[in-house]
Amino acid sequence: MRVLRLLLDQMIDADVAADLRAAGHDVCCVGELGMKRADDAEILQLAIRENRILVTLDEDFGDWAVLPLDRHPGVIRLKAVPTSTEMIESVLFPFLEGYGDQEFSDRLVIVRSTGVRWIRTGGEGTPS
Repeated sequence: MRVLRLLLDQMIDADVAADLRAAGHDVCCVGELGMKRADDAEILQLAIRENRILVTLDEDFGDWAVLPLDRHPGVIRLKAVPTSTEMIESVLFPFLEGYGDQEFSDRLVIVRSTGVRWIRTGGEGTPS
């Protein structure tokens, strides 16, 4: 398994972060950085500055009218229902196996238990 540099959005709990760290990933959490009330644009800018793949449940990521995505290290948007630790991990952990940081660059990846959708976002700020 490759080590990924991840930034977890505020809606993903500390248990998921701890389990990702135990699996060997380099994980930061928005809440641990004192940014629990930060807006999506601030969180994305933090991910870019820190060169971390953002992991979120927030559907605003991917809505180009709300938050255009241009150059970024990657955004993984999870669709896990319910949003329990167990459900999030059952969707996220199998997906992460076998991927490296570079594969996520300028991509929005929508991950659900039934499949994965990769969307190229970089350069134009619109999906391609």
